[in-house]
Amino acid sequence: MEKIKLDIIGLSSSHAQSGSFALVLGESEGGRRLPIIIGMFEAQAIAIEIEKITPNRPMTHDLFKSFAGHFDISIQEIIISDLKEGVFFAKIVCVDAQGKQVEIDARPSDAIAIGIRFDAAIYTNPAVMEEAGIVVTDEFEEELDTLTNAEEDSKEEEKGKGIKKHSVEELNRLLEKALAEEDYEKAAQLRDELNKRN
Repeated sequence: MEKIKLDIIGLSSSHAQSGSFALVLGESEGGRRLPIIIGMFEAQAIAIEIEKITPNRPMTHDLFKSFAGHFDISIQEIIISDLKEGVFFAKIVCVDAQGKQVEIDARPSDAIAIGIRFDAAIYTNPAVMEEAGIVVTDEFEEELDTLTNAEEDSKEEEKGKGIKKHSVEELNRLLEKALAEEDYEKAAQLRDELNKRN
């Protein structure tokens, strides 16, 4: 089967569906993008792994990784395998210690949240990319960047208005509190501000 390798390009709140997020995957070698609408929990699970935030307690996808590790199962790859009536389908390709390979059906959001914890490659097939892929031009990229930056600026104004006013010590304390309360979005904002100052 011919496969197209994908990279995670971005994750942003969906304008189409309230409480949902758009996970944008892009061809590793090409200009097309594959946007997938996912739920808030899965978006959070993907974001905290991308941002390398360690939650106080393991999330479901971390639990899966721990479970798989104890039984010598690794994730070989994630495949966005099909698109039916606007719904994406995925497979998690697992391999055990003896080399036996098994494909498990999954939602793309869960498959990717698990796959990134194993550094597994993400693929799709030409049929899915032809049906749902978006060709991205430089103009579109600039417009998207402008929209994303404006959205981030307004969110920062709304949520983290006082973030810049805090000292490094206060930011570290707030970061610990956000992690304890499992508010990973706030934790990511605080961590970003601390990184800017270092």
